[in-house]
Amino acid sequence: MKAMQGVLEHGRLVMGPEVESLERAVADYCGRKYAVAVGSGTDALYLSLRALSLGAGDEVITTALSWVATANAIALTGATPVFADVMGDLNICPDSVESLITARTKAVVVVDYTGKICEMDSLLDVCERHGLSLVEDGSQAFGATYKGRRCGSFGVVSAISHNPMKVLAALGEAGSILCDDEAIYDRLVALRYNGTINREVCIEPSINGRMDTLQAAVLLERLDTFESLLSQRRKNAELYNDRLSGFCTLPQNDLDSEQVYYTYTLQTSKRDALEAYLGSLGIETKVQHRLLMPEAPAYKPSARGHYPNALTLSKQILSIPVHEKLTNEQLHSVADSIVQFMKK
Repeated sequence: MKAMQGVLEHGRLVMGPEVESLERAVADYCGRKYAVAVGSGTDALYLSLRALSLGAGDEVITTALSWVATANAIALTGATPVFADVMGDLNICPDSVESLITARTKAVVVVDYTGKICEMDSLLDVCERHGLSLVEDGSQAFGATYKGRRCGSFGVVSAISHNPMKVLAALGEAGSILCDDEAIYDRLVALRYNGTINREVCIEPSINGRMDTLQAAVLLERLDTFESLLSQRRKNAELYNDRLSGFCTLPQNDLDSEQVYYTYTLQTSKRDALEAYLGSLGIETKVQHRLLMPEAPAYKPSARGHYPNALTLSKQILSIPVHEKLTNEQLHSVADSIVQFMKK
């Protein structure tokens, strides 16, 4: 409240000084040269792709399993999304990506799904060998690490969402874009403000994608305590791992990575029945996402790709409460309920 009061007092409600402070803090946290604060995670994705000059006639490969904003950002540039399959950890499969590359492919958008960073070494290798740009959609994984590098540090550009559902959450819509290339940074700064330089000279048509200063102020405050928040989510996930092992397929943990558990997503062939049972007990769950992006009406008629594993897993995944405000009693209640159901 104190941080927000400060914004109201100085009165620069859009792109005030807190926005620049947040950009420096986020860039430092992720190990990048530049961060550009924008109005939402969708803005972050769309403007990232615009900054790479993608457009009509281009193809961009992405995962079949993500929120539709990922595919929409590609389509809104005029490019065509192509949908790859996922692996057992629900992240995009590098082999599937490579099998879908054509002469029109210009980029790959990888999604760090459920808060776990993708198999970046293999994906970067595929992109390098084929001359493609890798764009990281790290919206679900801010704070996660892969071989010592943080989410937001991979690829040509990385897009982050900070909406209220995310782990580093604003009080409304907000996003960040990260990069190391000065020319891309300069273009992003113009693209987020209607394609203008110095707020006056329009060099190309674009959207108003600026960040509200109040959101930047909130995010700066929350970034100060972010690591303790991550620690609690990981402890909550460890409790589930201990209690639910042997009853469901649980999130995979790798020795060289740390996830943030944006969701704790288990897998079971009894998903629908388990979802209904937990709901009857007042335990909220969510399926992310019940409908694959290429199965959405906007894309299904002409969707290209190959994603049999994603089709199977989309009928088995269920997210259970894992956030940092859960009490130990609540965590055990969720686990007890799942174990009771699975033993039936």
